[in-house]
Amino acid sequence: MIHLENISKKYKFSDSEVFALTDVSLEIAKGEFLAIMGASGSGKSTLLNIIGCMDTASDGKYFLEGKEVFKLRTKELCRIRNEKITFVFQNFALLDKYTAYENIELPLVNRNVAARERRKLVTNVAKQLKIEKQLSKLPKQMSGGQQQRVALARALVSGAEVILADEPTGALDRKTGNDLMALLKELNKNGKTIIIVTHDSNIASYANRIITISDGKIID
Repeated sequence: MIHLENISKKYKFSDSEVFALTDVSLEIAKGEFLAIMGASGSGKSTLLNIIGCMDTASDGKYFLEGKEVFKLRTKELCRIRNEKITFVFQNFALLDKYTAYENIELPLVNRNVAARERRKLVTNVAKQLKIEKQLSKLPKQMSGGQQQRVALARALVSGAEVILADEPTGALDRKTGNDLMALLKELNKNGKTIIIVTHDSNIASYANRIITISDGKIID
């Protein structure tokens, strides 16, 4: 489903260059659960952002379902981000002044889905994640675990096949983090492709495959 070929990412600072990724090649199958491990600054989040079409590489090629991503037009990239690939972030990235319901329905609003259909989809995903009672609450009225479930619901409601999670348990206690990973594992069993970035070996153990990055290179 995902094929990265000799991906490099460099940043220029004055008269010097710094490589965040160097010659990374990787294949990810549809329905896989992959963990990307590495220390802070190793390049793992940069790699996730490239996979999620939030960033581009300096060199190399990226194919998503056979299409060369770096050659796609902006409109097509937006469609991929709206429909194919979705993110779950460490800090939840919820809008403070929006209720849980309004946060979850945002991807559907962006796609001009009718209000009745939005309500049906939001209600279904809220039931799936057991957050029906949180829908009228603002983020500040919810626990960290509840906020992360809302963030996951927002990711799921779009129907995207690929879920990218950047340190999804970083702001959670161990038990709540394990509960979230169990949810991701269940979603994977139901066909979702899951790719997580983590520095925690316990969290990585939920995946079916683990790769390790150091200094912008896959070392294991």
